[in-house]
Amino acid sequence: MLLKINNLKFTNNLKQLVFLFITLLIVNNISAQEVINDEKVQETPKKVDSTSTQNAKKVDGVAAVVGDYIILDSDVDKAYLQLQAQGVNTTDIKPCELFGKLLEDKLYAHQAIQDSIQVSDSEIRKNVDYQIEQFLAQTNGSMEKLLEFYKKDDEKAFRDEMFEINKSNQLAAKMQAKIVEEIEITPEEVRAFFEKIPKDERPTFGTELKVAQIVAEPKISEEEKQRVINRLKEFKADIIENGASFRSKAILYSEDPGSASKGGKYTLNRKQPRMVKEFRQVAFSLQEGEISEPFETDFGYHIIQCEKIRGQEYDVAHILLSPKVSAEAVKEAKERLENVRQRIVEGKISFADAAREASDEKETRGDGGQLINPTTQDYNFELTRMEPELYSQIQNLKDGEVSLVLKEEDRTGKIKFKILMVTDRIDEHEADYARDYLKIKQLALDEKKIKAIAKWQEEKILDTYIKISGEYRNCKFSSNWLKK
Repeated sequence: MLLKINNLKFTNNLKQLVFLFITLLIVNNISAQEVINDEKVQETPKKVDSTSTQNAKKVDGVAAVVGDYIILDSDVDKAYLQLQAQGVNTTDIKPCELFGKLLEDKLYAHQAIQDSIQVSDSEIRKNVDYQIEQFLAQTNGSMEKLLEFYKKDDEKAFRDEMFEINKSNQLAAKMQAKIVEEIEITPEEVRAFFEKIPKDERPTFGTELKVAQIVAEPKISEEEKQRVINRLKEFKADIIENGASFRSKAILYSEDPGSASKGGKYTLNRKQPRMVKEFRQVAFSLQEGEISEPFETDFGYHIIQCEKIRGQEYDVAHILLSPKVSAEAVKEAKERLENVRQRIVEGKISFADAAREASDEKETRGDGGQLINPTTQDYNFELTRMEPELYSQIQNLKDGEVSLVLKEEDRTGKIKFKILMVTDRIDEHEADYARDYLKIKQLALDEKKIKAIAKWQEEKILDTYIKISGEYRNCKFSSNWLKK
């Protein structure tokens, strides 16, 4: 039986619940922020009925005031521009809906400041740098076109606005996370959630598959590994003994595409794991100015120089060199896996036993090659949500059939071979409490979080100074922004 795509179906009520929860976490990157100063609003009261027209000084172009933040009339237009730049079809998004989302964002950001939630300015600046790099890629590297699109006079003004947008976004995101961080759900609550859904409205889950794979990686010779280690040692000696620049060597020789052009620089934070464990362990063991010995990670061999320590933050630079595999090693890996496949096809060994015996992928080898869904952390993959690459590799496989040997090459040029098998299939079906417990639990948890957020928002709207002006007072908001 060949695989078919079946759409995942949910009832309208459950769709709305999940959509509402997701929308609380997105569109945060579409609004501009400004902190109000005394020249704009005089003696702003802590709690004021927003229906009053005498409590705030009218400011031209101000569509709303939420606590310490304002929303300008032009912010809604900017929001549409940002969405369109991201390829979103905005035809069905009404101005009142977008304006309501901006109000939510500012309420979260304002309350985050009241709760003393901190964000890192250096992290925000790095995010801005990355975003601008992505924007420039869409304009063929033309800053002029970028500034023209966003209606900015110069790069500094654009960066300043992006910084404030990102800061507001991070504050809002942290506030949202804080609201729901301690919310848990019990099995009794999951059962009650499921039982209250009318039988004819229960969700239908699409086809799910379990997929296993066996991987063969070309072996790197010990001589090649030692060659790379010696090369890194030469770099270190040249820097220490002759005063050569670590950054220059990183630019010239490092094989890390993410940092080579920046001299190998990264900023690490002890409380925010960013790099692989081996890299962090070495980096955090260094003193300022110290250079590590060569060490190995899954990416190759590195040396690290610690440039600056600022409390929990470490500015480091690194050079990465990856040992190269020979053509003979590539050929050997492919032939080795072809022999394994032949044994499975002839019935001499099961796929699972072959994976435990011969697979080079340590993450799946012990489970007989079974892949783990990174989203759900179980073995089931919904056909409609499967990664395109994996789907393309198994779409024509019949049940119990072993794929041909497939070659994969990642962006660093690392080659591996693999064979795959669909080990189990669950066809499209109505939700079953026992079989689909984990999915039902997630839906129930989402609903509980949504209710907590709605309650929080209702309380904070009443406790926060909010003023809505002009045509937006005629919007029919789902929340009580007008405090009626």
